[in-house]
Amino acid sequence: MTETVATAPGLPWQFAAAERRGHLRAAVLILPLLLFVVVTFAAPVIYLLSRAIYDPSVAQTLPTTLQALQNWDGKDLPDEATYAALVADFKKVAETNSAALVGKRLNYEISGVRSKVIAAANKATEMTAPPYKDQLIALDKMWGDRLIWAKIKQAGRSYTDFYLLRSLDLERNVDNNIVPVAKSQAVYINVLLRTFYISALVTLITLALAYPVAFMLAHAPERLANLLLIFILVPFWTSLLVRTTAWFVLLQDNGPVNNLIQFLHLSDGPFKLIFSRFGTVTAMVHIQLPFTLLPIYGVMKGISPSYMRAARSLGGGPLYSFFRVYLPLTLPGIGAGCLLTFILCLGYYITPALVGGASDQMVSGVIASAMNQENNWGKASALSLILLFATFVLFFIYNRIVGIDKVKLG
Repeated sequence: MTETVATAPGLPWQFAAAERRGHLRAAVLILPLLLFVVVTFAAPVIYLLSRAIYDPSVAQTLPTTLQALQNWDGKDLPDEATYAALVADFKKVAETNSAALVGKRLNYEISGVRSKVIAAANKATEMTAPPYKDQLIALDKMWGDRLIWAKIKQAGRSYTDFYLLRSLDLERNVDNNIVPVAKSQAVYINVLLRTFYISALVTLITLALAYPVAFMLAHAPERLANLLLIFILVPFWTSLLVRTTAWFVLLQDNGPVNNLIQFLHLSDGPFKLIFSRFGTVTAMVHIQLPFTLLPIYGVMKGISPSYMRAARSLGGGPLYSFFRVYLPLTLPGIGAGCLLTFILCLGYYITPALVGGASDQMVSGVIASAMNQENNWGKASALSLILLFATFVLFFIYNRIVGIDKVKLG
């Protein structure tokens, strides 16, 4: 009895030590996977998104000019000392062959300025004595406009809101106020709205198609349900590109769908099915249908039939019992399936590019064009950041309405 009492105080410490050792072993086992995810996924994504607000290209190439512009009020043209500072920076830029880098960044602010910046940098090497102001203005009238100086000062901040503002069709004017861009340049809001509209439309259509099929699977005999599930999962065995290409073949003017329509005398000529909103939505619905169906089916399988029998026994009709008892119980599956489908649709690129028209391109196509054709990583990062923010907002709304702890994917 005495020995038991003496050793008893040490038991909690031993249990705590054993638990710590278990946690340490678990951490050691998961550490390689964690490092792999951080190095190959998290770090590149964070770096890409940082380009939306970080661009030191002008700050690194025109430091003397930016220092001279710190006390400039922006109301009149800068003084001669600022022009001299710009010429000095241009001479260094010409030596390092980085004039194109400066011109490219300023060209985002003012269209067509890139070639003028390169020309001025090359000409600056021949300017040996003041007045530099007169020489630059004589070279190009642009240097006599305070707009270019305002843009140099704005672009000189390493951390900038330029790309995010442009992604929302906004910009800073010569007085540093945020204003809408010209109507001819206001394209990104339309692209974003189109992306959200198509994603919502595809989500609603897949929900309307998936819910009755999931209901049938949940109440069918197990052997039949398993067979039907195989047919539903078949699309997962083929790549996204193959499935989209198949729709490209089916929806052509002389494809099987239009041939059938004309054979049935429903139209004298082919319908515009390819390179249209119809083709984009149809292909996306086909691809996304299993993602909406499976979470709903998983929830329905867990609903006991006794709930509906109890509702009927208490006097509820079939429709009343369905809408008051069964449908609310399936909301976690509906929410999970719709959220998954909508988020995946926001990032679609291949399908709109192949079967959609020029007016059906979604924001992912703009991001790809910004990276591959324009080499404008800032714009691509800003649009990606907006999509990521929209995803977090949707996740937050879903968590408040349904609760993320109720998510069931199968």
